Amino acid sequence: MEGCQAGKEVAMETEDLKKRFRQMAQGALSLDTAFVGVANGLFPAIRKGGALTVGDLARETGMDKTYLARWCDAAYAFDYLEEKEKGQFCLTALGEAMCPDAADTLMPIAVGAVLSAHMAERATACMRTGEQPGEAVLAERKTILPWFGSMIEASFAPLFSGQILPRLEVFAEVDAYGGTVVDLGCGNGWYLVELAKRYPRLRGIGLDGFEENIRQATEKAKASGLEDRLRFVRGDIRRYPLEEPASVFVMNRALHHVWSDKETVFSFFRDHLASEGSVVIWEPAWPENRKDLRDPARRQLAFQGLSEHVQGNRLLSPAEIGQAFSDIGLDSTVLLFANGNEAVVLARKRR
Repeated sequence: MEGCQAGKEVAMETEDLKKRFRQMAQGALSLDTAFVGVANGLFPAIRKGGALTVGDLARETGMDKTYLARWCDAAYAFDYLEEKEKGQFCLTALGEAMCPDAADTLMPIAVGAVLSAHMAERATACMRTGEQPGEAVLAERKTILPWFGSMIEASFAPLFSGQILPRLEVFAEVDAYGGTVVDLGCGNGWYLVELAKRYPRLRGIGLDGFEENIRQATEKAKASGLEDRLRFVRGDIRRYPLEEPASVFVMNRALHHVWSDKETVFSFFRDHLASEGSVVIWEPAWPENRKDLRDPARRQLAFQGLSEHVQGNRLLSPAEIGQAFSDIGLDSTVLLFANGNEAVVLARKRR
């Protein structure tokens, strides 16, 4: 009897696990469906039209009508669309939240989910050979790369403007004399645009290895009326020939991408920084204790560590970054945000 009871308990536990994982899988499918709508501009098109048939949506977006019909079924099933009248769809509140320009948009969650699936597939294959394809893996999916910068911006710009920037007086100091901030690995340029909006005399140069990022950054600066103070160029962020010393170097979640060549990077800081210049590094804060990765708020960081390895990178602890600055004669201060998950390291030349 005891054996039968134990068997029943195991069966119940297994069924509970199956139910839990089916729910998790449905969440992934929901985000996959949302990504299709984000990447193809379907959510904004429906919002603009108010209520559209599949044919209307095909004319508005130029997408294939039969694919759109199947997407509308999926988007309806996952509560992104409501059927206003027979065959006529409008956005639900969830669909509205997936519009990239919505306040506190959910777009980065959908983009991040599909990017994570791509990186998981690449890690699976590379694990068998030890291959590390490098940064090129981000460009392997043509529909993902154009959204990478927007994903980062939507995820982190509110934290930057609301909490990080108020604690960094260095930018106000640079603004006072019209100095230059150089953003290494600038992405779509949102960091420099935010600075230039807040500080009217500050100038900026953004460097990035992806042409798509430079295009988006240049367009963003122009749309904000900042093209006279901000310049974005494609180049190697470790060796770009600067015309003048930088008042501040910034790296927004990019240092770990070049850490394998940190001697070159930190020599670049030392050799091209103005006499009273500073460096501001923003990185995910890799914990010193592995047990901290069990924290639900840090599990995403653990998976990022795996996907970064595919690119030949590894995530860094704040202490490692501080030591690298000390090695080139800069004093550093670590500021922690988001419950310790995000680290900003401010380094200055010793006076």
